[in-house]
Amino acid sequence: MTEAAALPGQPRGQVLSGPATDRAVNVLAPNPSAMTLDGTNTWIIAEPDSSLAVVIDPGPLDDAHLSRVIETAEKAGKRVALTLLTHGHPDHAEGAARFAELTGTHVRALDPALRLGDEGLAAGDVITTGGLEMRVVPTPGHTADSLCFHLPADRAVLTGDTVLGRGTTVVAHPDGRLGDYLDSLRRLRSLTVDDGVHTVLPGHGPVLEDAQGAVEFYLAHRAHRLAQVETAVENGHTAASDVVAHVYADVDRSLWPAAELSVRAQLEYLREHGLI
Repeated sequence: MTEAAALPGQPRGQVLSGPATDRAVNVLAPNPSAMTLDGTNTWIIAEPDSSLAVVIDPGPLDDAHLSRVIETAEKAGKRVALTLLTHGHPDHAEGAARFAELTGTHVRALDPALRLGDEGLAAGDVITTGGLEMRVVPTPGHTADSLCFHLPADRAVLTGDTVLGRGTTVVAHPDGRLGDYLDSLRRLRSLTVDDGVHTVLPGHGPVLEDAQGAVEFYLAHRAHRLAQVETAVENGHTAASDVVAHVYADVDRSLWPAAELSVRAQLEYLREHGLI
């Protein structure tokens, strides 16, 4: 067993631009950071024999990257016909309006403020552009407007920031809520159990070959962190910043501000359930 295969979700390894499944091609944005990992994965989705493509998360406002996405589609003989957003964070959505201008496409998103065109996205919607069947899965928690996209023909799910290819994601309090996030993870687990999804195409990090293993790891990680926060409060660490220093002592301090957002969401969850 390789080192990568031993990790949660069995990541493929290095994050690369290029084909990931029969219908999904990644174009990696040049915005690496502690929060975005290798950069934002911009996904081009199309049926192999179709001349039309859908782009998910154009990424940052970077004309070179946006042009590279269009060129990648065109080299495959496809025209970008629709733009979708998993959520509104700038590393996923900032370039959407410019991308829509370059491609002449509508932008569909859950948040009306991010849409360009008449149609939004909602649970149960099916994207059929170019013969695709891609189902909208509501997955609030990281943010209130987070969505995933189920690609049944590839037994894959595009997860945005709900599940990452490496590490775990932030519950971005107050917009993000832990209870919602746990429900969303359970919804994704049902896709792996009931619908045969085995591949995660994340918004950041490598493709994961074991979707169920990744989601189970996320659920276990959240339960573990929640127990740690509850214990920290019982030991007198009541301020979010104090809880972070106590629970995340082994985490790089540059990530503490993000960790504090999750801790605030955890404290809210514990209070709502009468656990602290």
